Amino acid sequence: MIDLGSLWGVLTVIGPILLAAVIIWVLLHNRTSHREDIETEAATHRMYDEQDREDKVNEKL
Repeated sequence: MIDLGSLWGVLTVIGPILLAAVIIWVLLHNRTSHREDIETEAATHRMYDEQDREDKVNEKL
């Protein structure tokens, strides 16, 4: 049978390591999402600019 004292000792060591690993993963994951948001914003502005140019050409016709 496992001694509860030794189990708590193991959990005391593994718990913070697991928590740190999850926090690092979340931070790295958010950086990627932020970069994708910037790329999406830039693509949206390019699309708006292109649509604006097409609208101006169509107004002249």
